[in-house]
Amino acid sequence: MTLDIAQIEVFRVNSVGQECKVGRLAQANQHVYFQYDQHYLEYGHSLSPFRLKFLSELQPSLDKAQALHGVFADSLPDGWGRLLMDRWLRQQGYVPQHIGLMQRLALVGEKGVGALRYRPNYDIADKELLDLFQLGQQAQAIFEGHSEQVLARLVNVASSGGARPKALIYLNPDNQHMISQPQQGYQPWLVKFTSNNLALGHDEGRCEAAYLTMAAQVGISVPEWRLYQHKQQAWLMLKRFDAPSDIGRWHMHSAAGLLDANFREPSLDYEDLIKVTAKLCQSMAAAKQQLLRALFNFYALNMDDHSKNWAFLQHDDGQWHISPMFDVTFSPNSYGEHMTAFAGYGKNPPQKAIMRLAQHAGITQWSDLQAMIDNIKTVLATWPQISKELGVSDSHRQMITKALDNVLKK
Repeated sequence: MTLDIAQIEVFRVNSVGQECKVGRLAQANQHVYFQYDQHYLEYGHSLSPFRLKFLSELQPSLDKAQALHGVFADSLPDGWGRLLMDRWLRQQGYVPQHIGLMQRLALVGEKGVGALRYRPNYDIADKELLDLFQLGQQAQAIFEGHSEQVLARLVNVASSGGARPKALIYLNPDNQHMISQPQQGYQPWLVKFTSNNLALGHDEGRCEAAYLTMAAQVGISVPEWRLYQHKQQAWLMLKRFDAPSDIGRWHMHSAAGLLDANFREPSLDYEDLIKVTAKLCQSMAAAKQQLLRALFNFYALNMDDHSKNWAFLQHDDGQWHISPMFDVTFSPNSYGEHMTAFAGYGKNPPQKAIMRLAQHAGITQWSDLQAMIDNIKTVLATWPQISKELGVSDSHRQMITKALDNVLKK
């Protein structure tokens, strides 16, 4: 297998699985260029309205050498997926540092999140039945540095984002069989594995499930979820919200890709996120939902709210919607700073800053904002009960209870 390529064709799948060509990517003089297909320009919709002109001309990415346009960078694996891809490349005799982003897109091929597909596609896929517990044990061993076995199987199911070990699997709801590639009759799910090396250890899945429960009670849209339990393990399974059907997809775009923001740094402000949401989705209700999520993150100590943890979905008609909230859990950091700022404040935002965010979401009265905050506080007060019902350990339940109480006191 050779990874020497200069061009990649980009395709898009719609909500019922029909495919059309979007355009092509080409690399020249250390820069990547994209050009829309003329037919797609006539019948399709802009993939990235803020950074990619909906025209037939060649469009370079950022000035940075070999950088991808944000919408295509969204398809690349990060964290766990990048770790597995690099280890697999080494097993094939490649030096990962010598493999460019175009080649990595070809390795993603047709198994990325969202509606975009890339060819040539260096597929190492199979549709054999998966044993989820065995897959999780293997992922945990690699994550903790104890094993390199069955790496290709894990590469097949690696997701695109986050450092935590996870897998994209396809579940038959009738017989609960799982496979690694899309197929009619199999629903796409994301599985998040646990490890002793994670901040909350094997309670990670249970804690996130509790946070999703509380977020839903506040009025936030969250994905359908379940806990996969085997002996002492409890892994969070999330039904993929980019998949309206078994083989159909909606185009998914992160705030990081949409704005060409560096998600590894504090590069986003909730003020900008709310304004971008109102403009992109043409909906003040969507902007208000983002405000609600920002406030929930503040009071719930979800500080890992970086720009790639905010996403938008484009339906077949071209209309944009905010995705359900994801990666929402207890995640404080030693600096006490959120990755996304509150009108310029990374921590302890004053009342005027929160009111400024609210105004961008169409809320002009402090009493209305106070009612929203009071509702969040009331729901977060149920953490001890909800976490206990989901099996969170006493030590983690008490530790998080104390941390949440401290936020409310401040």
